[in-house]
Amino acid sequence: MDFDAYHSLLNVPTGPLKIAEHPPSDVVARNNDLLLSLVIPTYKERDNIENIINILTGLLDAAIPNNYELIVVDDDSPDLTWQVAQSLIYDYPQLRVMRRQDERGLSSAVIRGWQAAKGRVLGVIDGDLQHPPEVLLQLLQKIEQGADLALASRHVEGGGVSSWSVVRRFLSRGAQVLGLIILPGVLGRVTDPMSGYFMVRRSAIAGATMNPVGYKILLEVIGRGNVREIAEAGYVFRERTEGESKVTWKQYVEYIQHLIRLRVSTDKLGKISRRIDFPIGKFIRFGLVGLSGVFVDMAVLYLLSDASTLALPLTRSKIIAGEIAIFNNFLWNDAWTFADVSMQQKGWKQRIKRFLKFNLVCLAGLVINVLVLNVVYNFLIPNQYIANLIAIAVATIWNFWVNLKLSWRVTDVK
Repeated sequence: MDFDAYHSLLNVPTGPLKIAEHPPSDVVARNNDLLLSLVIPTYKERDNIENIINILTGLLDAAIPNNYELIVVDDDSPDLTWQVAQSLIYDYPQLRVMRRQDERGLSSAVIRGWQAAKGRVLGVIDGDLQHPPEVLLQLLQKIEQGADLALASRHVEGGGVSSWSVVRRFLSRGAQVLGLIILPGVLGRVTDPMSGYFMVRRSAIAGATMNPVGYKILLEVIGRGNVREIAEAGYVFRERTEGESKVTWKQYVEYIQHLIRLRVSTDKLGKISRRIDFPIGKFIRFGLVGLSGVFVDMAVLYLLSDASTLALPLTRSKIIAGEIAIFNNFLWNDAWTFADVSMQQKGWKQRIKRFLKFNLVCLAGLVINVLVLNVVYNFLIPNQYIANLIAIAVATIWNFWVNLKLSWRVTDVK
């Protein structure tokens, strides 16, 4: 095989985020499977990439020579991190590089790297040297001793953080406690559920379709994989020396969304939802948001139309109250019910499009509500309140299903 072709950029896998039981056939044909495939997800890490590749190669060459690979998965960094990494391949033959141009996100980058990997053990480490590379050997040892998953933890003996503020320490611990409340069966198994530094046997996650949110993939691996034995090794989280931190408050919001999604998908409700191919969890969230809209509608209607307040005409007040309630519902649905889609369709232009579609669907739902109310009341059940409840139920299902298929759908990934 041509040397340049062998060291060209890896093809970016497409389709579901699912790990195969065996490496891709073309990979096996080139080389037998390896013990370890370590993915390094990067974005704007030009100043760090050569250093971390050099350190990792030195460690792994001594421990498992010719039995590992390093896979840099770069999200098309504007500082050309992928190009710098590719230029290192000739000096580091165990290095592979993937440049993603149509997808974004650390978690999905890790999975795409694993999909192209040869290893029986799959790992991930940050590309900014905040994860001490030497801990890799401890993790590998624990896997070789029988663990299905070995993670580096800041919350066991030998672990900690170098110089975090009180606020960041509080948020990290608070996230852990919240996770134990929402998803005790998953987070109760590890001391550091937000760790992004771990190894897992391919066999433990083979066949499971991952659906990660934000920066934290460990929750998906434990929640959806067949992970039996877990081992931990302490590490001290280091502050960055080069580049800029990518941790913001949004990562904590995404973490909570991830917990809720996993909770729904792993309980009995989630199993029923998958069996009948209907997103029950989303429907329940949509219904709760609609209930909040009822209170908003009633409150605004009172403030606008009541004789003791503004005393505006009833019809005008109802139109304004209804539109404010629709706006309230849209904000909550965009941030909660359909967050998995809205996070991929960021920007004001995309959000305005979703809002306009949502508005039209809800107006159509109002028409359906009135029609069903009249049909049920005049021909089936001559009770206006029962007829109204049935009409509301039909309109709610309409609003949810059409919004799911029309307003919140992935049309492009940025």
